[in-house]
Amino acid sequence: MLSISDYNYPLPDERIAKYPLPERDHSKLLVYRDGKVSEDRFYNVGDYIIPGALLIYNNTRVIQARLVFHKPSGARIEVFCLEPIEPHDYQLSLSSTTGCTWKCMIGNLKKWKDGILQVGPLKAERLATTGNTHTVRFMWDDASLSFAEILDELGELPIPPYLNRKTEESDKTTYQTVYSRIKGSVAAPTAGLHFTDAVLDNLRSRGIKTAELTLHVGAGTFQPVKTEDANEHVMHTEIISVPRQTIADIKANLGHIVAVGTTSMRTLESLYFIGALGVQHVPQFAPYEKSYTLSAAESLQNILDWLDRTGQDTLHAETQIMIKPGYTFRIVNQLITNFHQPKSTLLLLVSAFVGGDWRTIYDYALAHDFRFLSYGDSSILNLQY
Repeated sequence: MLSISDYNYPLPDERIAKYPLPERDHSKLLVYRDGKVSEDRFYNVGDYIIPGALLIYNNTRVIQARLVFHKPSGARIEVFCLEPIEPHDYQLSLSSTTGCTWKCMIGNLKKWKDGILQVGPLKAERLATTGNTHTVRFMWDDASLSFAEILDELGELPIPPYLNRKTEESDKTTYQTVYSRIKGSVAAPTAGLHFTDAVLDNLRSRGIKTAELTLHVGAGTFQPVKTEDANEHVMHTEIISVPRQTIADIKANLGHIVAVGTTSMRTLESLYFIGALGVQHVPQFAPYEKSYTLSAAESLQNILDWLDRTGQDTLHAETQIMIKPGYTFRIVNQLITNFHQPKSTLLLLVSAFVGGDWRTIYDYALAHDFRFLSYGDSSILNLQY
């Protein structure tokens, strides 16, 4: 049993950063190395990254995924787009000019029993319900508009619910990383929010290489662990895309890999199991169900060979991986990440990475006025066995 109560801590509302700092890279930086904690500012993060490292970030961009419709009666119905169903590919769905179908969450569902809702040129029809999510078909008549353009015009950026405020115009900029470019997420990969072009230039001047991948962050990232035994929690599945060149670069730099954020971490560690098992979907408990003797280099080479055989330059896959205490890290050596919610799978991931010593880190952060969650401060953690 993995008791989620052991991963709880007091988080007063005033410690949750409701807004970012005026300058992204001036956030505080907690440094954890060899069981010791110190602090600095994020613009000095290069001082703590292993020399010759390959820093990998998630280039996903948050879409304006929250749509508000009104029925003729005036009833307000909110539709939150989670992931595309048809076309299933994010880029194909967002570029569609003829209609698309998405998995959605619906607010005030009892007021939408049937019929078609409309806001501006966009029409929505609810087709089916599975658990707490719904299949919604979106239609519009103007073929000059893509679904992405419609969302940009009519949608609202879905900032995290724990901010307890409405989305503001400034969030359209501050809730995107400076390197975001592939639309699809419904939440930002928030560890990346601290980076500026100046920080990236500084890292490169030090000989620190960078590479990118894509994991479209789903709403499941905010889902708390509701079972006392965390092993009974069902992880959400997320879609990942990793260029062949990035995989080759990872293989060439093993031992010096820095993940920017838990989304990059989940993607990178999933690569090992994709190559070791020859799968394109990593199940939640795959890391714990058997012993693996394949090295990380061999596993990555398996993926490269498969891409070459199939004539592809990008790996497209899905991951449901759960990284929890007892996990053996095979790819990542350093992690840049924010401070996460109590009783969350992200806190389990951090605990696994620092050998169970998460309380040392969080006690320090709480005692030294660090700001928490998406718009909060940052940390750089060294793998602790």
